[in-house]
Amino acid sequence: MAVQELQGKFERLPVAVREKVDTVLADAKVALKLRIAEFLADKEEQAEHAVTTAGRVGAKSGEVSELTVIMPLKPNGAERLRKFFRLVGGNLAGAGQVGTLHNMRFVFLDNDTKLLFATAYDGEWDPYIDDFATKIPEFMDYLFSNVEGWPGIASPEVKDFIVQYQIPAEAWFVSHPNVTVAETNRLKRLDATVQKFLGDLN
Repeated sequence: MAVQELQGKFERLPVAVREKVDTVLADAKVALKLRIAEFLADKEEQAEHAVTTAGRVGAKSGEVSELTVIMPLKPNGAERLRKFFRLVGGNLAGAGQVGTLHNMRFVFLDNDTKLLFATAYDGEWDPYIDDFATKIPEFMDYLFSNVEGWPGIASPEVKDFIVQYQIPAEAWFVSHPNVTVAETNRLKRLDATVQKFLGDLN
């Protein structure tokens, strides 16, 4: 689409929206200005993807929340964790026992002196940490015992310890913010049933 056409579409949007966009994105190309202005003018899309708080700390969109921490590792902590990750082929499927967990990843930083742990999950922050403590405590303590000062997942201090290192997201996007892990599993079972029914008809 030509720049003049994009500019024309931008100018047809509400004045208040255009002024906000022009104020913040004065140096941006018109294509970006148009996309942001269209989003700001679309109240339904804004509501669907609204970013709120996950409770104690972190961002939430719909039912899905985020958690990112960067923690100092003990000497040889990265080496010990790498051996474990190689043992399981980098596959942490056992963590699926936490029924609200969408994903999680471990990344080593600063010459193996720090651990970045990032995850997306359903619901609020406090119940999520409680789920780790009740559903996979041995797994959590094995992994995080490589972090300096780790108090143990069952410790009353563990939540304050995590908050100390958590870095809340400044922005957060979830493609399907209202589809929980439980709903995803239900839809997978439903699809399998439908596919079997259709297969039986053939």
